[in-house]
This record gives sequence, structure tokens and C-alpha cells, in this order.
Amino acid sequence: MAKILNSDVNLIKDLYYNKRLTMKEIAEKLAVSIDAVVYCMRKNGIKRRSLKEASAVSFQNKKLSFHEQIKLSSSQEQLKLAGLMLYWSEGHKSSTSVGVDFANSDSDMITIFVKFLREIYKVDEKRFRVLLYCYSDQNIPALIDFWSKLTKISRKQFTKPYVRKDFRKDGRKMKYGMIHIRYADKKLFLCIMEAIDLIKLKMRRSDSGYSRRL
Repeated sequence: MAKILNSDVNLIKDLYYNKRLTMKEIAEKLAVSIDAVVYCMRKNGIKRRSLKEASAVSFQNKKLSFHEQIKLSSSQEQLKLAGLMLYWSEGHKSSTSVGVDFANSDSDMITIFVKFLREIYKVDEKRFRVLLYCYSDQNIPALIDFWSKLTKISRKQFTKPYVRKDFRKDGRKMKYGMIHIRYADKKLFLCIMEAIDLIKLKMRRSDSGYSRRL
């Protein structure tokens, strides 16, 4: 690989500070080793990012695993709204979430939510993971078959089920158990939460306008 020239120092500063590239990306762009970039930065007083800053940049530069559909038909608009409302109601919404996690035992809700992810966000099918929550006296393979056929997600993408043993035999149970539809991409989670926040904002503005008219 070539060496870094003195004339490249300002370019490295621009790529690192303004373009927010990582040292690895800069090395690839200049066709040099990472060690050469590190040495150049140290020699020329180019301050490196903290671990927190580096993590934020790495997250920012991470490629999307989905592609949001922007132009929607009227039926897709309805699907998007339904999917967002389902996640607002039943989705895991912690700021520490590493991805999408929607849990329910209602087959219709599950069907709509999976369709929402596929049609509105064009997700990568391979990233789907499904967790079955059920009871020890239920037929676990049959439950997995049921949800796999319903969602069209391969059985191979079902993780080890959570099986409850401490339950009342005469208690009310979910016929097909409950499943978590999971998709490991925090950017998708943030995208969905931003869309939900936008709906909240619109509703607040609408309520404010109505109050002023009274």
C-alpha cells in the first residue's frame, strides 16, 4: 500500500471530522493501512474520537437492512398506520432496545404487523427472529408450525421457546401461545418510533386546534 503524503493530512482531517468516516474507511479510501492513518493522525495532532463518539459514528455509518417505502397507495397508508398503532400499543419501546420486538397472541395482529414490516419497510427476511412463549402442557412443535405457516417465517428462525411450567392447569391459557416478532436493527426501531412520535404530534396539534374553537 502507498504511504500517506503531507498533502493528505488536510484531507484526512476533513474525512475524519466533517465526513465522519472511520479510520478504517479513511485507510480504504486512501489505499493505505490503518496503522498508517493512526500514525499520521498522532504525528499531526489529529485528536481521535472517544469510544462513545466512535460508537455513535459507527452506528451512523452502518448500512440499513431495510428500505422504507415512501410512495404509498391508500391501502398501504392504512397498513402503515395500523402497523404503527400496533407497535405503539404492543411493541417494546425502551430507549435501550437494539431492534424491533412486537409481542402478541392474536394471529390477526401478528399477520398485520409482519405485513407492515415487509411492505412498508422492505425488511431483510433473514433478520427475522421469533420467540414462542407457551406452557409445558402444550404441543410446542405444533405451535411453532402454526406460527411459521402464518408468518411465512422459517422454523429455523425461531429461537428456543420460553416454556412456563408454573401455571394453573385450570387457568386460562393462550391457545397458540404468544410470539415475539423480532428484527435486530436499531435504525428500524428508531424509524418506527419517529413515525409514531409524528402521529402523536399531529394529534396534539389537532386537539389544540379543536380546543381553541370551543
